[in-house]
Amino acid sequence: MASYDAFVLLSFGGPEGTADVIPFLQNVTAGRGVPQDRLARVAEHYYQFGGVSPINQQCRDLMAAIEKDFAARGVSLPVYWGNRNWDPYLSDTLATMAADGVGRALAFVTSGYSSFSSCRQYLGDIDAARQVVGPAAPEVHKLRQYFNHPGYIGSFAAAAAAAIAALPADLLPAHGTTQGTPAGAEVDLVFAAHSIPVSMADVAGPVGGAYQAQLAETARLVAAQLGWRRGWRLAYSSRSGPPSQPWLGPDVNDLLAELAAVGSRAVVVVPIGFISDHMEVKFDLDVEAAETAHRLGLAYARAATPGTDPRFVSMITDLVVERLDGTAPLSLGSLGAGPDACPPGCCGPPGAVRSA
Repeated sequence: MASYDAFVLLSFGGPEGTADVIPFLQNVTAGRGVPQDRLARVAEHYYQFGGVSPINQQCRDLMAAIEKDFAARGVSLPVYWGNRNWDPYLSDTLATMAADGVGRALAFVTSGYSSFSSCRQYLGDIDAARQVVGPAAPEVHKLRQYFNHPGYIGSFAAAAAAAIAALPADLLPAHGTTQGTPAGAEVDLVFAAHSIPVSMADVAGPVGGAYQAQLAETARLVAAQLGWRRGWRLAYSSRSGPPSQPWLGPDVNDLLAELAAVGSRAVVVVPIGFISDHMEVKFDLDVEAAETAHRLGLAYARAATPGTDPRFVSMITDLVVERLDGTAPLSLGSLGAGPDACPPGCCGPPGAVRSA
C-alpha cells in the first residue's frame, strides 16, 4: 500500500479577534467583487461573538483528539493543521512539514460532502500551497468524502437524541425518540446544511450524485439510527450572492415558518452540513433561526456538531487506516464509499463559488 509520513487537518479558518474579521472576509471573497458594505454586514455576525470564530479552537481540540486516537490505534503519523483562509495558512504549514522532512501526507478536509467549495476547491488550495512552498513541498493526498460513514452518522444521531431530550417534557415522544411522537405533541426534525448555488449543486460528485442527494442520504441515515418515525425535512442556511442567482432552499427560517403554520410546536435542528460550530452554526442557527423559532412560538433545540465526539474522531482514523493498510472502507446505506481521488470534472464548476 502507499506510504505516508504525516497527516494534515485542512480547514476553512476563522478570525480570532475583531481586528482579524475584515481581513479574513477579504481572504474568503478575494477576486469575487463582493462589495465592502456586504463584508461589513457579515462582519457584524462575528462582532457579536467578540470577532472570534470558534472554528480555530475546535481545530486545535480536534488535533489533540486525533493524536490521542492515532496513538491508541497504532497510527504513527505526526499531525499538522493548515487553513484555507486564515492563520495557520496551509502554505505555511506545508513549509513547516517540508522542513520537518515530510514527503507524503494525507489530508482530512473538514467537510464530508461533494461540491466545489467543500471538495474541489480544497484540492486547488493544496496545489496552490505546494506552488508557494516550491519543489520541497510534500505531496498531499486528500482523504475521501465521509458523509455516510458510521462514525459521522453515529455522532449526529447521538447529538440529535440529546437535543430532542432537551425539549420541554410535554413535547417529548411517549416512549423515547425511537417510538415516534404521540398525538398532540408535535416535534419536527429539520436537518440543516450550508446553501450553495443551484448551478454548483447540480454537478455530480464522485459518489451518490450531487450535494443535496448526499445530504438527504445523511439525513435519512441519522433519522433511521434515531428510530425517528415521523417525517423530517432538509433545509439550508447561510445563503449569499446576488438575489438573481438561485441557491438551494428552503431557507431554514422559511421552513420554520412553514412548520409553525401547520401546527408544529417544536423543532430540533440537526446541522449535518457542519462538523464544528463555526459562524454559520453559531449565528445562522443559534441566533437567527432560534430567534425565528421564538417569534413563531416554537420550542427550539439545536443538535451539537461532531467536534471531538469519539465516534467522529475514530472515523478520521478509519479513513487514514484505509489508505495505509487497504482496509475495506466503511459506509452506511446504499451509496457506498467514495473513491480515494475525485475524478476530473467532479464537484462543481470552478466559477460558481461562495461569497461571504
